[in-house]
Amino acid sequence: MINNCLIINALLSTGGYVIAVRLIPGFRQKFIDKNRVGKDLCKKNKKEIPESMGVLIGLVFLVVLFLFIPVPFTLGEATKTGSKTATFPHEKFVELLVALLSIAVMMLLGFIDDIFDLRWRYKLVLPSIAMIPLLMVYAVYYNLTTIIMPKFLRTFVGYSLDIGALYYIYMGMLAVFCTNAINILAGINGLEVGQSLIISTSILLFNFIELSLGHQVDAHKFSIYLMLPFLAVSLALWKFNKYPSQVFVGDTFCYFAGMTFAVVGILGHFSKTLILFFLPQIINFLYSIPQLFKFIPCPRHRLPKYDSKSDLLHISTTDFDKNELNMLSRLMVTVLKSLKLITWQEMPDEIKFAE
Repeated sequence: MINNCLIINALLSTGGYVIAVRLIPGFRQKFIDKNRVGKDLCKKNKKEIPESMGVLIGLVFLVVLFLFIPVPFTLGEATKTGSKTATFPHEKFVELLVALLSIAVMMLLGFIDDIFDLRWRYKLVLPSIAMIPLLMVYAVYYNLTTIIMPKFLRTFVGYSLDIGALYYIYMGMLAVFCTNAINILAGINGLEVGQSLIISTSILLFNFIELSLGHQVDAHKFSIYLMLPFLAVSLALWKFNKYPSQVFVGDTFCYFAGMTFAVVGILGHFSKTLILFFLPQIINFLYSIPQLFKFIPCPRHRLPKYDSKSDLLHISTTDFDKNELNMLSRLMVTVLKSLKLITWQEMPDEIKFAE
């Protein structure tokens, strides 16, 4: 039964890839006509390129999973006993529907962000709002708020610890992190989709390994059901977004990808393992804290600096008056300088700070 469901999911995912590959070129001009365009600032020829293409592959992803919904519930073991409603896995059915709802809502919010260019304060709140339906389902059907402690802490707090409501806060913050982590590490052709492909492939490998060991079979099957279509449509988008980009993905894709990862991590019961797959994004986030939290002046878009003479990209820089720095900002700059994590050039009246 597991093999049949996976095969059908893989076939539908392949179909999703084929459809997405055909849709993207077909809608390029339509997006340009509607002025959904951007300029590639990292190219000599700054021609207009259609953006927000993440909404197309997000829609294909949802259609693939809508078509797949009946499969695990008609081929599943629970329905083989007849029409008894007590045997139908209602909690699994609701999980899948709510997962798709959260992903769809986040994709819509991402598209709104592409159009209206929302402030960062809203980008931190919106993922948590989109997660509310999923967290409600988790609370009703599971309400497991106990975490297994690392071995070096078990002597002090025991094998496990029930953190209660803090667990729900953690899951909400996980959604915020996943969506914005993809969005922060962006701006270069193929980077947003490329990192998502690596993360989704890592999750799939982890799921299949856990399945082979017989660990939490239902949870990892659920994750695979979402990750295979995601990988397929992302490959289609990467085909057109890799260097030199023919389309831009927009914040729509970043939000869509991040929420998909958060959903499978939470409902697949491997949210802590998921964080390991985001290690490069965590490092980038920590490195970006001085600018993200305005300790050091930050440009609107932290793109690499393009050199038209060599046709190469260089590390981005920021110019500002050193008198703008408070004590904490000066301390951060001093630490980063000592660790050689920034390029620093001081002039009589200003400082140049490079990320």
